[in-house]
Amino acid sequence: MKEGEDISMSEEHTHHVGNYTHTHSAEHDRIVIQRLSRAIGHLQKVREMVENGEDCSDVLIQLAAVRGALASTGKYILDEHICHCIVHAVESGDMKEVEDLRKAISQFIN
Repeated sequence: MKEGEDISMSEEHTHHVGNYTHTHSAEHDRIVIQRLSRAIGHLQKVREMVENGEDCSDVLIQLAAVRGALASTGKYILDEHICHCIVHAVESGDMKEVEDLRKAISQFIN
């Protein structure tokens, strides 16, 4: 999918977090999908560069763009998760969700 293409999806989707259901807007999903599409585009460019025998330094720079795009997407998802899912979980006393987040952050930053 290319940036700017129409993304067909419902207005929102829900998922269960602990004992409650949380809803994400279509705008949230659109932003995440656009960011992932950008990362995929960078990664496809890396493959093309390797296939074409391009300079290793240029390939490494493009790989840095892949990492940056993925990190940016992860930060966006993390921020949304904390502001919505985790806030609701803490308010309802569901500390398991906080522990799950701690584990996910540990894996995300390693």
